[in-house]
Amino acid sequence: MKIKIIALTTLIFASIPTLALAQGLVRGTEEGADQGAHSAGPIGAVVGGVVGGVTGGVNGLFGIDQRPRFRDYASREHRRSYHYSDEVVIGALLPDNGVTYYDVPSEYGVHDYQYTVLNDTTVLVDPRTHRIVDVIAR
Repeated sequence: MKIKIIALTTLIFASIPTLALAQGLVRGTEEGADQGAHSAGPIGAVVGGVVGGVTGGVNGLFGIDQRPRFRDYASREHRRSYHYSDEVVIGALLPDNGVTYYDVPSEYGVHDYQYTVLNDTTVLVDPRTHRIVDVIAR
């Protein structure tokens, strides 16, 4: 009986991060699709849903307390801001050269992304594609 209780408790606690991420994905997909449809019709809804899902997943990784803490961390680092000529928005593709990317410290739990500063705005970037996945602070 004791083993069953321990196993069940372990399973529940192991599921919590996955559930938080899933909620972020669903909420992000819904919001992205709504915004995309409003801006660009049905095609915008599809693109917005995909980008929103990625962003929602990333927001789910930060958690409630981590996002403001990371924003404070990034501002204390005083990283050099890259002058970006386009609008700093989720989904924007950054150039391959000239932008410096920084690792997110492991304490924030976002291991697959990096951050940079564009036009004095901290953004989270997918290092494989150089696409902005979240705008952290302006």
